[in-house]
Amino acid sequence: MDFAFTPEHHALRTEVRGFLKDALTVYSGPSRPTSQEDWPGQMAFLAQLASRGWVAPAWPKAYGGQGWSPVSQMIFSEELSYAGAPDAGRVFSVGMIGPTLIVHGTEEQKREHLSQITAGEAIWCQGYSEPGSGSDLASLQTRAVRDGDDYIVNGQKIWTTGAHHADWCFMVVRTDPDRPKHKGISFLLVDMTTPGITVQPIPNMAGFHEFNQVFFEDVRVPVRNRVGEENNGWYVAMTLLDFERSNVASIAANQRVLDGLAAHARETRAGRVARHRLAECYLANEVGRLLSYRTAWMQESGKVVNVEASVIKVFATELAQRIANAGVNLLGTGGALLPGSKHAPLSGHLAEEHMENVSPTIYSGSSEVQRNIIATRGLGLPRD
Repeated sequence: MDFAFTPEHHALRTEVRGFLKDALTVYSGPSRPTSQEDWPGQMAFLAQLASRGWVAPAWPKAYGGQGWSPVSQMIFSEELSYAGAPDAGRVFSVGMIGPTLIVHGTEEQKREHLSQITAGEAIWCQGYSEPGSGSDLASLQTRAVRDGDDYIVNGQKIWTTGAHHADWCFMVVRTDPDRPKHKGISFLLVDMTTPGITVQPIPNMAGFHEFNQVFFEDVRVPVRNRVGEENNGWYVAMTLLDFERSNVASIAANQRVLDGLAAHARETRAGRVARHRLAECYLANEVGRLLSYRTAWMQESGKVVNVEASVIKVFATELAQRIANAGVNLLGTGGALLPGSKHAPLSGHLAEEHMENVSPTIYSGSSEVQRNIIATRGLGLPRD
């Protein structure tokens, strides 16, 4: 394992930083990369990425990418996250469904969807969780019944981030209720303008509208929009989750928060306790950064990333909670003030972070699920 960057890597980092310095003037929303606020600004930023071919630079050139290596992609993602660049839905389109279609999609599906993603013309959302099926995703109940060349879909999905902006939804549905729960699931691509779809907002506890509940009532989905074989969608869905969990962005976002806290501590001449807590957080985040680098190195070496993705998912999301908790406490009573208060230190972003960092340890597979994956696949321990 060699984490040393080449001159080309350093040049790329400098180029991305220069681009972001100018490009982020179009965005006025929160600094959290996955925020759904200031959507027009996010779309303007996405258009600038598309103009440079940087929406999905690691994808093959045949699919509208630049053919970057995994390490180059990691550098790019790290810089965007540290700068507080908006995600503009790329976490779903570029980080999840795009790579999954490259692996499992038909040529027709690739032609239809990948070019729209790289042009910044298609926004996606994820239809996985249901009111009664979250961490135990295989217990999902949304049904899809075959009717000629269509499936008729009925059911509901919840915690659907960005559904109110999305053009398309990739979702898992039950196509055979008589099979074992992992065996009767199919993976569908659904046009969000299809009749019968209703999106209901769910504001989060920080006051932002990012989540939604989505209802499907006799929604017709063409069979050609199924990815993979019928009743074999669980394996397609798991491929997508491995892509979702192997992201360096959360570590870079942690670093941004820590740097802001350190600057505040210097200005206010914080005491020894503050210095020690910040030092502990910096050290832990450095471990997370190296874990992310190791994941990119493995991908570039042609190795399969599975357990490692679960390791970094648990470590980074739980560390984000510890950093935000440390931050609001180090800021004293002012640490509980939200943006908009003139007395809020660091513009009130730490209080937002403290509330926002609850959900990442639950979505994409909860920390408990990730630990089970690490135990069984990584350590070879028996299942319960």
